[in-house]
Amino acid sequence: MNSTIAKPGISFLLEPENGVPIYRQIIQQIEYAILSGRMRPGDRLPTIRALAVELKINPNTIAKAYGELEIRGILATQVGSGTYISDKKPAPEDDSLSRKIHEVLGRFIQEMRNLGVEKQELANMLEAYDEEKRN
Repeated sequence: MNSTIAKPGISFLLEPENGVPIYRQIIQQIEYAILSGRMRPGDRLPTIRALAVELKINPNTIAKAYGELEIRGILATQVGSGTYISDKKPAPEDDSLSRKIHEVLGRFIQEMRNLGVEKQELANMLEAYDEEKRN
């Protein structure tokens, strides 16, 4: 079962069945949001409790992810105020953002093929979707 929660600048998609620990998935998704520019220094992250409730996971899992990112200097927690993106950018590991994009794109294309969607039809659908979102 996938869990998806959209927040300004970040959308959490948890895939428990993929073998990557949930706290690692949260770390990766925060890093990708920063590297892609969807989250910037000073942006506030959801509270541990709020995110745990929305994602329906243990708050300790969120705390572990936030804690690791704070140790690395990616996040800064201000007591009573919240957790924020710091000025320090995550170091892309072996071009991990590009690798993740290719993984997601590969799964998406395979799923479309499984549904019988041809390449040109998919291109048309993506263009129509993009136009719809702009309006």
